[in-house]
Amino acid sequence: MKKSIAFILGMLGLNMATACGSQNFSNADVEAFAQLIVQPGVQLVDVRTAEEFAEGHLEGALNIDVKLETFIALAKERLDTTHTVAVYCRSGRRSAHAAELLSAEGFKVVNLSGGIMAWSKAGRTVTKDAHEVDAFTTKSGKSVKFYALMHASIRIVFDGREIQVDPVRRLGDRTTDYSAMPKADYLLVTHEHGDHFDKGALAELKGDKTRFITNRRCADMAGEGEGMANGDRLTLEEGFTVEAVPAYNTTEGRTQFHPKGRDNGYILTIDGLRIYIAGDTEDIPEMADIKDIDIAFLPCNQPYTMTTDQLEKAARTIRPRTLFPYHYGQTDVSHLGQQLSDTGIDVRIRHYE
Repeated sequence: MKKSIAFILGMLGLNMATACGSQNFSNADVEAFAQLIVQPGVQLVDVRTAEEFAEGHLEGALNIDVKLETFIALAKERLDTTHTVAVYCRSGRRSAHAAELLSAEGFKVVNLSGGIMAWSKAGRTVTKDAHEVDAFTTKSGKSVKFYALMHASIRIVFDGREIQVDPVRRLGDRTTDYSAMPKADYLLVTHEHGDHFDKGALAELKGDKTRFITNRRCADMAGEGEGMANGDRLTLEEGFTVEAVPAYNTTEGRTQFHPKGRDNGYILTIDGLRIYIAGDTEDIPEMADIKDIDIAFLPCNQPYTMTTDQLEKAARTIRPRTLFPYHYGQTDVSHLGQQLSDTGIDVRIRHYE
């Protein structure tokens, strides 16, 4: 039988003692903290950056970065003042500061002494995501995570929303089990090719409230969905928009793969963070009109999309802050970081083969 939180707090003794008389929160060592966070109602919060959280965290933790100006506002939005809050960081210093801030707002807070470093040293489990994940922070301090699934398939998680782009279950000997993932709030498909449009994957991800957004051709083929043409724009919810942009081949002998006007790329604007998912395209003239991109996914598998030289040209045109080459198959993209080293673009190579 699980002990009550009050009993646990009372039994922890010196481990839960305050560090000084004026302190309004408690400190717990690893063993005490581990006992605490399995109790019903306890809210576990990782106060490190989104990037640190993505590298490894305690299972079930909510990530709210204490360094953000919006920390308290986010905490009030996501946490219940009637339940204990258990906080941790890397070494315990940032979480102690977070505990002070939260205590001043009426939260009952327990801080992990020594942070996740002490937790790991004690042999406790740290959760890491099954797929490569990159985390970014929006203008209001919320986390957006990008999971490298495979090829053109991207999972995006934002503030409890699940966004799946071009989900495909199998390519060659690589598979993705979408049945093990949460139902999608939004499904985006760029075009009809089998490495982007998989009805079975869509069926596994659809829930009662899922919105399926695609190009008009796929909407017709599926007999459902919201078909967008190049230039269309949708507001999905407050602070979250999607714009369909051109994606097509221009090189002679390739135009049959992705004819102009049929397929979509997408620009997502999520709480001020601008994300360009190019779809299957070459370095088309319309890229000159794509501005203020924080994160870009650009394809690179000749002859169907871009060569590495075309991708470099596209990156120099768009100037994203962070670039993910994707859909690259057997194309060697390892040198793109060096090719773009003079631009200041953060080039990240993930397993989007």
